[in-house]
Amino acid sequence: MSYHNPHTPPRKSATFDDATLAEIRRAAATGIYDIRGAGTKRKVPHFDDLLFLGASISRYPLEGYREKCDTTVTLGTRFAKKPITLKTPITIAGMSFGALSGNAKEALGRGATIAGTSTTTGDGGMTDEERGHSQTLVYQYLPSRYGMNPKDLRRADAIEIVVGQGAKPGGGGMLLGQKISDRVANMRNLPKGIDQRSACRHPDWTGPDDLEIKILELREITDWEKPIYIKVGGARPYYDTALAVKAGADVVVLDGMQGGTAATQDVFIENVGMPTLACIRPAVQALQDLGMHRKVQLIVSGGIRSGADVAKAMALGADAVAIGTAALVAIGDNDPKWEAEYQKLGTTAGAYDDWHEGKDPAGITTQDPELAARLDPVAAGRRLANYLKVMTLEAQTIARACGKNHLHNLEPEDLCALTMEAAAMAQVPLAGTSWYPGKAGF
Repeated sequence: MSYHNPHTPPRKSATFDDATLAEIRRAAATGIYDIRGAGTKRKVPHFDDLLFLGASISRYPLEGYREKCDTTVTLGTRFAKKPITLKTPITIAGMSFGALSGNAKEALGRGATIAGTSTTTGDGGMTDEERGHSQTLVYQYLPSRYGMNPKDLRRADAIEIVVGQGAKPGGGGMLLGQKISDRVANMRNLPKGIDQRSACRHPDWTGPDDLEIKILELREITDWEKPIYIKVGGARPYYDTALAVKAGADVVVLDGMQGGTAATQDVFIENVGMPTLACIRPAVQALQDLGMHRKVQLIVSGGIRSGADVAKAMALGADAVAIGTAALVAIGDNDPKWEAEYQKLGTTAGAYDDWHEGKDPAGITTQDPELAARLDPVAAGRRLANYLKVMTLEAQTIARACGKNHLHNLEPEDLCALTMEAAAMAQVPLAGTSWYPGKAGF
């Protein structure tokens, strides 16, 4: 005979929580896997688990706004005839026209230009509006080759060969039929309204030796002017970085699992890849082992939200960062003013991630003309520029407090970790100690 105390509340399983039970029921009812946008929602060690050690006696701080703290970064100094110089090391990651509305892409270009940084095309080609409003535009060269043509390669300021993405390393992208409008279909040479899935690997190479040939082809097409980036998802950062350098990259872009996507399987987003924090030090180590740190620039992306995150990535060895989800929020994504409409879609502001459906009330992740018209690209561009300015000022404030006159002078010795996991991943001491897990000599 069992006895249950009526005053004891029933306990739910930690393994079979409400979200897990709901997904089992959804899968059982539909027989298809769940697709969504954005990045991982599970909690993983991140920049919040690191703190800066500000200057006092042993380190000398810089004085407020009187002493300069430089934020400029030059990308593509290895081989490109025309490397690009940015006023801030915070760049805008690749997000396609197709995944985003034309107004959203224009807003990103406007904001990046005001702030003196670059934006990136994403899959599906280059629009005239994006090129026209982006002072510095990076052209993504993906496995799908949608919209790819030599003319646009030459119109770009840099080329980013996408091998992998943080939300889905080893997987391809998706663009469902409801977002393939006449214009998107024409740019991608696809039938209108038919679901499209981008390939997970490039069709004309299978390894780093082929990648070297592809980089040389792109350099010849662009007369060796454009910096060539290689973007990889955070899975094996040491070897991927080393092989990208061997293949001739000017810049390596490293995207951790907090990086977003327009649409892919939820099981992929939550279970493949590594946290951004775990990716940076192995990539930096590969560059250092090859004598290429700061010669081949490293851009880190995946969950960058504030100037503190920027400064921490730089302290761990990055040359620049890229933001995607945060940039969309800055221009109006998941804005509470659309809460009533988010509720009608079965979600709430701050949680909306069904970007693939094309019903975004904010007019950002949609091709619906009426919804897209809700986003004013001029006003949204100003908001993005303001956000980038604040992030840059925050990073400068931290760098000055650590006695540094350039963001690139931040170093791991300026950091400590709050948790064992973060200490091991970032290879910086646990707060109050000189030790981190795996440190040589301990």
